[in-house]
Amino acid sequence: MTDSHCHIAGEEFIADLDAVVERARAAGVSRALVILAAEDEDEIRRSETVSTAWPECRFAVGVHPHHAHVFADEPDVAARQVAQRLDAMPAARAIGEIGLDYHYDFSPRQVQHAVFRAQIRLALERDLPVVIHTREAEDDTLRILGEEGQGRLRGVFHCFTGDAAAASRALATGFYLSIPGVVTFPKAVSLRDAIAALPLDRVLVETDSPYLAPIPFRGKRNEPAHVVKVVEQLATLTNMSVETIAVATDRNFERLIGS
Repeated sequence: MTDSHCHIAGEEFIADLDAVVERARAAGVSRALVILAAEDEDEIRRSETVSTAWPECRFAVGVHPHHAHVFADEPDVAARQVAQRLDAMPAARAIGEIGLDYHYDFSPRQVQHAVFRAQIRLALERDLPVVIHTREAEDDTLRILGEEGQGRLRGVFHCFTGDAAAASRALATGFYLSIPGVVTFPKAVSLRDAIAALPLDRVLVETDSPYLAPIPFRGKRNEPAHVVKVVEQLATLTNMSVETIAVATDRNFERLIGS
């Protein structure tokens, strides 16, 4: 199994990273895509520790919309900083997470747009996939992806929690949808209904560790081992075996991210 989105280079895992990796491997999780904030020097340094503890991990680097305001005066500088991180990190395979967040609006929306566009252009230049964060901003996210992507952009909508209509709009971009532990929450009925109808060749699974721990770990720190619960839920929803879901989502990850 592959955890397609986690933040285990974060400070939440400093004390017990080796144990976290050991539990993941014991659960059958062979690798993860670790998300890094391009402007966070400490997190970038900790990525080396992650690589040592779990060499199979790969990385995505980007400027999250929450932090776009750091580059308000020069949005292109955000992309240049991401490019510098990519150049220094052999295991980097994607740009992200990037996108728009209108729920918190920690950065002005026009600044979010400009930083998002700059990073999409970088992804096209580097022929790299993008990891998309969108919250209460789907219309603008899809519009900008269409305008900047030129039909050549590939990527994944991280932490997809929408209904069938949202899934249809997202799939129309050609992107993958990554399903988090939210799918196990009792109230996530519309999400489960949407997932049951998704084409299996467009689905990834994730934890978003340390956030959004699935049932029965809800309320605790999430970690990559718990992606098993997402796979199990997808197997139930699709009337397929856990092995079938694990193999398919692994194959999808390889298509998008590579080795």
